[in-house]
Amino acid sequence: MHKAAATDSETYVGQRILRYEDETLLRGRGKFVDDLPVAKGTLHAAFLRSPHAHARIRSIDVSEALKQKGVKAVVTGADIRPYTKPLIVGFKNPMDYRGIAYDKVRYVGEPIAVVCATDRYRAEDALKHIKVEYEPLPAIVDPVKACDEGAPVLHDEAGSNRVSRRVFTHGEPDHAFEKAANREEITIRYPRNSITPMETYGIVAEYQPDTGGYDVLSNFQGPFSVHAVMAIALKVPGSKLRHRSPPNSGGSFGSKLTIFPYIVVLAVCSRIAGRPVKWIEDRLEHLSAASVAPNRVTRIEAAYDDDGTVQAFRMEHWDDHGAYLRAPMPAPIYRMHGLSTNCYRIPNVRVINNIVMTNKCPTGAVRGFGGPQLYFAIERLMAKIARKLDRDPLDLMCHNLIRADQFPYKAPAGAHIDSGDYQKVVADSIAQGGLEELRKRRDAARAQGRLYGIGFAAAVEPSQSNMGYISTLKTAEEREKAGPKDGAVASCTVSVDPLGSVSVVGDSTPQGQGHQTTLAQIVADELGIDIGQITVNLETDTQKDNWSIAAGNYSCRFAPASTSAAKTAAERVKAKMAAIASTYMNVPAEELLFKDGYIQTRANPENRMEFRRVGGLAHWSPSSLPDNMDPGIREVAYWNAPELTPTSAQDEINTSLAYGFAFDFCGVEVDRDTGTVKIDHYVTAHDCGTILNPGLAEGQIRGSFASAVGASLYEEFVYKEDGTFLSGTFADYLIATAPEAVDPILVETVETPSPFTRLGAKGIGEGNQYTTPVCLANAVADAIGYEDITMPLSPSKVFEWVNGDEPLPPTDTESEGAEGVDRVDYSGDALKGSGETVVPASAESVWNTLLDPDEMAAIIPGCKSLERVSDTHFKGVVSMGVGPVRGTFDAVIRLNNLKLHESAEISGTLEGSLGSSSGTGFLELVPSGDGEVCVRYRYAIHLSGTVASVGGRLLSGAARALVNQFFRALIKRAAPDAPDSGGGWMRKLRTKIGGKS
Repeated sequence: MHKAAATDSETYVGQRILRYEDETLLRGRGKFVDDLPVAKGTLHAAFLRSPHAHARIRSIDVSEALKQKGVKAVVTGADIRPYTKPLIVGFKNPMDYRGIAYDKVRYVGEPIAVVCATDRYRAEDALKHIKVEYEPLPAIVDPVKACDEGAPVLHDEAGSNRVSRRVFTHGEPDHAFEKAANREEITIRYPRNSITPMETYGIVAEYQPDTGGYDVLSNFQGPFSVHAVMAIALKVPGSKLRHRSPPNSGGSFGSKLTIFPYIVVLAVCSRIAGRPVKWIEDRLEHLSAASVAPNRVTRIEAAYDDDGTVQAFRMEHWDDHGAYLRAPMPAPIYRMHGLSTNCYRIPNVRVINNIVMTNKCPTGAVRGFGGPQLYFAIERLMAKIARKLDRDPLDLMCHNLIRADQFPYKAPAGAHIDSGDYQKVVADSIAQGGLEELRKRRDAARAQGRLYGIGFAAAVEPSQSNMGYISTLKTAEEREKAGPKDGAVASCTVSVDPLGSVSVVGDSTPQGQGHQTTLAQIVADELGIDIGQITVNLETDTQKDNWSIAAGNYSCRFAPASTSAAKTAAERVKAKMAAIASTYMNVPAEELLFKDGYIQTRANPENRMEFRRVGGLAHWSPSSLPDNMDPGIREVAYWNAPELTPTSAQDEINTSLAYGFAFDFCGVEVDRDTGTVKIDHYVTAHDCGTILNPGLAEGQIRGSFASAVGASLYEEFVYKEDGTFLSGTFADYLIATAPEAVDPILVETVETPSPFTRLGAKGIGEGNQYTTPVCLANAVADAIGYEDITMPLSPSKVFEWVNGDEPLPPTDTESEGAEGVDRVDYSGDALKGSGETVVPASAESVWNTLLDPDEMAAIIPGCKSLERVSDTHFKGVVSMGVGPVRGTFDAVIRLNNLKLHESAEISGTLEGSLGSSSGTGFLELVPSGDGEVCVRYRYAIHLSGTVASVGGRLLSGAARALVNQFFRALIKRAAPDAPDSGGGWMRKLRTKIGGKS
């Protein structure tokens, strides 16, 4: 199937070669972490996770868990500490983070303890036997408010939630604003989102007591700069932390970079347990506690002339990285710093970066890596300027674009944009995408009263990150003291075996992009052999493979860097084989041509040797090789671009090596009655330099576009103000599936090769992450005439923009003559309920039943025990569940403001391995004559932990059912002679609380 390139070309590069990888994957024969065998006696891990967003850990009792069948170890933060050091990040800070909580928990889902058992089921079951005593603390989730004086501080030793603030001035922005004819500003709140892979985290860790080191298999994606972070944290030399990757990884999109804290924790678990430990993350764990893109608040202001020329930007970012910084955080904001003016020739810019901690899951390098947040703000501002000037937004954009004759272009913040012809890309898009026809369609729709809009977006797409950009957050003095950081080394090994077949080992860790195929194309072209003779292996083993700190698969480094290393290694193999062949063919090596499996002379093709024969000579007959030549053929290339230099004293940084260009436009229709956004027409164009394989390039564009549609319309990690996480299932965290992923029009446009990469290639995997969200937002803004657009563009949100806020539903908290009702906490999105029922008993009888712990234990659904601590304080154990959320909880109930036989306020908490809840309520007894009493009630319940993340959607109806059960039991206990459930009393009860009569 890979027999030859297209007939009109002698090269593989640039051709639509089918992927090597596909046959294995499509046949279901891929080998992922969970498919690989493990050593006999390997234990399986399960994590106990925090139900609280912020709380002190008063005590952890694991004694009962250790008694459970199959449990071999239970490891806590205190157990981890003797074997570890804090996980470091790119600048000094006082946070002590080791992957597991110690003194405090700081986000819902934070690991507290690890059970290691003979199988996952026993490990999970043992979690409920771990007793944790918490002291809940106030939480903060808004990054701007987190910087306020008096906000709850996550890390006491830091003294503030703002752990870094840097001000950057490039050019003379203040002067530009002083003399500007116009100013415009906008504030953007970009939400948290991710791109959830099919395969979650997977780790097998083993301590090796004979060496004092660790052997780890995981689907970690790199960069391998984090390998040093793990080794330091484990207090071992880097050579004693062996990391291996499986042959296949089921997607990542950046999320698997931040698997490394779990690698550290499980490595220590193996050391303590004395056995290998395996952990496969489940979906709830991944959504609540794996990795997300940082949400960001950006306030951006532009100074511009009457003709639309933008002279300066001033912007301030509040980057929310959650509870901890995990390397390479806070990288996203600094990776894009050099591109703070995007694709526009804006000479002046001021940037203020605030790095903020909040009570949310820590962040990571999600696909796009800081670009969507930056470009959303810039492109929304450009659209707003166009509107203020009553000018076509595309015209304004083109007026400010970098011109083709200005490349390489030095952006004011330091990006050295290598090549491009942005005007040509826009022109091709307009012609092939049918912009004029789209404008007519918009006019026709509006004439009919429909809401239709057109949006535009442009973005510079960086690839091959400069490993020194993170040091930009340090001051010049701090950088000088620490030493220079720059560059990004790529490596590749190409070898020829005795039979003439070729092996390629690269430093990428792909998750389905087709890197094996591309490397085979490059090496086949260089050596003039059939692509079928080449085997590419991209598994990594840090103890025997060539790698560097920049190794891995991230930030589109493959096309610029990994391919450059492969070409260099192949050239060295070619040079050695040419030197061998020249001695047999009696011609200079430079006169030889590698073609069709032969090495031949250019002047006389008949004078030739088979490629395999020359390769075999280096193995079978080393004495026949030229003098001073080593036997065998194996060449290792390390490649680095000199254009990647350290941050300058003026804080300028060329953050990446190669820069592509993406331009999109689209038409959307908004349903006035539902708020639904329909993508009617979408056009996307990409200049990514030399295209190595058109099929792979198109796959990257379509994949990026599909995930960007999800980020634009559906995806959002939702936290309540108290830090409760509410998006723990795909019923709550919505993603784009096949029906939603419309197929965009792909524009064929100019290729402007990069002068700085060996093949002229640039990255292409992230472009639509940058352009699609803001392109759709601009289109919606155009359709409905609304400026304050926020993501995602969900129907409920868009409906409110179109129609105004709906009136709030009645709270049903008013009750004539009911005192104390205002103390019921109805805040946020608490589960609320109210009602009344008639009990055929006296108020005194009902009152006594409610205050008798034995009676209450019989009444409360799922109650296993209840004991009186005082007249108004009860403790007990409750077993309950809804759908997939089932567990045992410790219950505490308190009665306040008691009025004998009349009313009481009730507060209570439930605490268990699945989460926690707190509730308040009011109960009133009103005699209604004939020996009956009307029981009126209202309640509000606040949930946290798994019970909120997964069960929240189920619990509203379940709460009503539990209330039904409670009052049914109350009637039976207080009035044992009352009719059965089919009689009138229960019919009245179900009618009162909303059930069927």
